[in-house]
Amino acid sequence: MVKVMRKLRTVTSIFVMLILALTLVKSITAQTPEEMETFFSSKFVGISIQVNATRETVPGANITIKLLVNCTADDVYVDYLNLSVYGYKHFKYGLEKDTLTSECVMKQSSLVYHNASRHNYTIPVPSEVWDLTYAELHSKYTVGIAPFGFDETFSITTVRNVLWEELEKLKLLNQTYQKLNNTYWQLNSTVEQLNQTFWQMFQMNLTAESLAHLNETYWSLKGSSNELGNTRMAVGILAVTTVFFVATTLYLVMRKPKESW
Repeated sequence: MVKVMRKLRTVTSIFVMLILALTLVKSITAQTPEEMETFFSSKFVGISIQVNATRETVPGANITIKLLVNCTADDVYVDYLNLSVYGYKHFKYGLEKDTLTSECVMKQSSLVYHNASRHNYTIPVPSEVWDLTYAELHSKYTVGIAPFGFDETFSITTVRNVLWEELEKLKLLNQTYQKLNNTYWQLNSTVEQLNQTFWQMFQMNLTAESLAHLNETYWSLKGSSNELGNTRMAVGILAVTTVFFVATTLYLVMRKPKESW
């Protein structure tokens, strides 16, 4: 039983180490997400804009933004088109807005009908920033002599709270360890009870050697029991035969005719 307990402890340790290894691998993999997602796409008079960005990232990594500007009319003149990206720093007692970047995409530019321009930005994420980030587009332009403009705000990349995720994983690992530990002590208690019962019944410890000895004794007793059963059967047959013989003799004696004097 000691060997069983040692094996259980070994299996438990290996299980916990595997979970920790998987957690580490997942954390390392999560450091370089590359999936892009379209967060904004809209058509305005004479111009259309699409914003693609990294779907999710982690603190200390980057957000990649790809901005597509397409001219859909003649004589479009852009006074300015600005892009701002911001998130929120998380502190113990609250949040603080943090501007991650502020870019002038276009300024005093004439656009060509059916011509698209692409603008790419790589934005580092501070370690204190997580959850949703946001982008703002501000523009003023003219189509011919008509003035237009827009101000748009929309959410973009999700910055994962890696520290919180790791704490949750550690919490889950701790719960799993506690369950395994409880199971171990329950098994240990059961073994102790079995050992006590075994000692009370057979005056010996519960070991492989004692079990082998009991098994040998059992088969010996079973063989003796079979021999005793055979002896009893033979004695029974002999007794029945004897009674039958005696009864037959008495019957013959009683039926014998008496002699005349």
